Amino acid sequence: MKILAITQARYGSTRLPAKILKEVGGTTLLETHLRRILQSKLITKLKVATTPEEGAKYIIAIADKLGVEYHQGSVDDVLDRFYQTALPEHPDYVVRLTSDCPLIDPEIIDRTISACIEGGYDYASNTLIPTYPDGMDVEVFKFSALEAAWKDARLQSEHEHVTPYIKNNSSVLGGSLFRSFNVENASDQSALRITVDEQRDFEVIKALIENVGADKHCADYVAYLEEHLEVKDINSSIMRNEGYAKSLANDKIIK
Repeated sequence: MKILAITQARYGSTRLPAKILKEVGGTTLLETHLRRILQSKLITKLKVATTPEEGAKYIIAIADKLGVEYHQGSVDDVLDRFYQTALPEHPDYVVRLTSDCPLIDPEIIDRTISACIEGGYDYASNTLIPTYPDGMDVEVFKFSALEAAWKDARLQSEHEHVTPYIKNNSSVLGGSLFRSFNVENASDQSALRITVDEQRDFEVIKALIENVGADKHCADYVAYLEEHLEVKDINSSIMRNEGYAKSLANDKIIK
């Protein structure tokens, strides 16, 4: 069985340009992110889905350093970029990750993969009803589900964010096209931000790496934030999934 992980990584960012290339202790957030994914016990291959932007050369250099393959595709149609990254691999399942989650936990990745495969689901994630901290987002789906989205998605928002078509047509959210499952945390920690979208987020990530380490579990980072409210509060007012909310506000049919 082939389980392909794809992480989205681009140089441009409206709120924090080149955010994934920021360094803590001499290591970029992107390298930290990729090294953590590579600790997964279930993923059989990892690829980076990036763009033709000039700054992508820095992303490619990091991928090459770690022996990770990459594909350069559309800046705006991320669904197409993601699908074209997966297509040559003909995987059974695809794991969607994003590089703005530098401290993604490989154990959470594997838990979500196992839930999807063992339950025979088309789609499983910990984002349908979020209970994990923002920054621990994992989506797993059959390649056939991705292909269906690529063929049938009509809305601009469905092309800018890869999985809305699958999620909105999933059984957990009342849809009928895709059997789905929501992976839940032991407690609701969805208000915490361990992601990087703004400068305030980077300050939190920097504090976590410097004080906890770049190779710890999600629970270790959560414990630090709960014990150091002055760090936790730095980015606590930032809205979760702000980019997707903006896409919905400007949505239109494009196919």
